[in-house]
Amino acid sequence: MNLSQRLVNWARVKSPWITLFNSGACNGCDIEVIDALTPRFDIERFGILAQGSPRHADILIVTGPVTAKQASRLKRIYEQMPEPKYVIAMGACGATGGVFRGLYHVVDGVENVIPVDAFVAGCPPRPDEIINGVVACLGLLKEDLAHGGKEWRRKKEPAPPPAPAAKPVEVHA
Repeated sequence: MNLSQRLVNWARVKSPWITLFNSGACNGCDIEVIDALTPRFDIERFGILAQGSPRHADILIVTGPVTAKQASRLKRIYEQMPEPKYVIAMGACGATGGVFRGLYHVVDGVENVIPVDAFVAGCPPRPDEIINGVVACLGLLKEDLAHGGKEWRRKKEPAPPPAPAAKPVEVHA
């Protein structure tokens, strides 16, 4: 690995840039992301910066259920991000579709459109949980850089299925 690539990797681990995509949310999660940027939580002091362009972002935060019209836009934004890229699905809607699950215009959670690296639970999640989600993505980034890229996680052997539970013993009186 040459010096310029090592410098880029170091900067990404020390100062990840995030971008936010609202795919049909009620804006509750968006307000909490903005709250994480305010002086109370001030994630910028850790080097986490919000970017308007996906071409400069390392982490994509997706809020809301993915609507049918937004699915192609979400995929296009994901493809515009440079590798390695990470996705956080926020809230119940981002994970499963939430209260909008199964509606005719909703394709449910973000994972149905693009691969998701971290889920942040809640409706809406608190800013400290959002920060933990970004930190989890940073841990994945460090792991991936150590192993030569993001694809190594997909190539790992799947975990063996759990052992079947013992059959309950019937007691006849």
